[in-house]
Amino acid sequence: MKLYEYEARQIFEEYKIPVPKWGLASNAEEALKIAKEISFPVVVKAQVLVGGRGKAGGIKFANNEDELIKVTNSILNLTIKGEKVSKVIISKYLDIKQELFLSLIMDRTARKPLILASREGGIDIEQIAKEDPKKVLRIHVNPLIGLQDFIIRKIEDFFSLKNIKSIVYALYEIFTKYDCELAEINPLGITNNNEIYAIDAKIIIDDSALYRQNKFGERIDRELNEFEMIARETGFSYVEHDGDIGIISNGAGLTMTTMDMVQYYGGRPANFLDIGGGADAEIVYKALLIQLKHPRAKSIFINILGGITRCDEVAKGIIKALNEIKTNKKIVVRMKGTNEEIGKKMLNEVGIYTYDEMEEAAKEVVRT
Repeated sequence: MKLYEYEARQIFEEYKIPVPKWGLASNAEEALKIAKEISFPVVVKAQVLVGGRGKAGGIKFANNEDELIKVTNSILNLTIKGEKVSKVIISKYLDIKQELFLSLIMDRTARKPLILASREGGIDIEQIAKEDPKKVLRIHVNPLIGLQDFIIRKIEDFFSLKNIKSIVYALYEIFTKYDCELAEINPLGITNNNEIYAIDAKIIIDDSALYRQNKFGERIDRELNEFEMIARETGFSYVEHDGDIGIISNGAGLTMTTMDMVQYYGGRPANFLDIGGGADAEIVYKALLIQLKHPRAKSIFINILGGITRCDEVAKGIIKALNEIKTNKKIVVRMKGTNEEIGKKMLNEVGIYTYDEMEEAAKEVVRT
């Protein structure tokens, strides 16, 4: 679960990570009150759970009251990647001479936290690593031992800084206490007075650990959209993406392979929908309803490899959904496995052709 920047800032302050003076506002009047307390110039930052807010006009500067009112109202009227802006951070503008990058992520392959550091902050770390891998410092932390001083010294030497120890330790404490997948400062700003501030704060909590994070666990239902709520209640896995091809498959591995195949042939998945193993007709029915109602899904790719999932049950679910909602969306079905011939016959009788090979079906769903 992603936290809003203001929530991450609150945690940073709790752990004594320096952040610029700031406040949270829901309207221009509140923003003006905060700005008077922290003094101009200020930065107005949209509070959304999606990336790219700066490019979308969600971060602006204000040097006086008139500018603040104008930019605050402008940002509060934005919808960024489908998310309406309802709150903004008003943060003291700092004159930064150098921007750094510092992050802790969970490296699932190594089964260890991984520290990432770069002397170039404020931009995508993946872009930096791709262009020049030597610009990124990578250090694994043994979770049984924890963060050690020799790791801090490596980071200090890499940054040529001697006053960053407390920040690194605090970030690691946050990462472990809050069951984080990610705890990131980007940029970590150095002022002309050599003071260090977390200019931005980003935290992502592992969903499977929300039962331990009562402070945030109750919030997750309020953030789910209609389709995510259906998935949560039904028991299948669903993740939004930004494409226009709805994906339904069984098993996380096959679902991701299906998405990769669509991407390979030039398509863009609208979502990840894994009905899981042994899904019955009712689960398939509810999964297809999501795709039929999805505003961006212009076509739907159903890719089933039947083991404990029976192809005839999948066919029943598809037929039930199509009887309920008439659609012009292209539906491409590939199914193999248990009761395959029965399922194919059922679908063929209602005019749905089925494919044997995933590659052939992927090409078809991408074809306009």
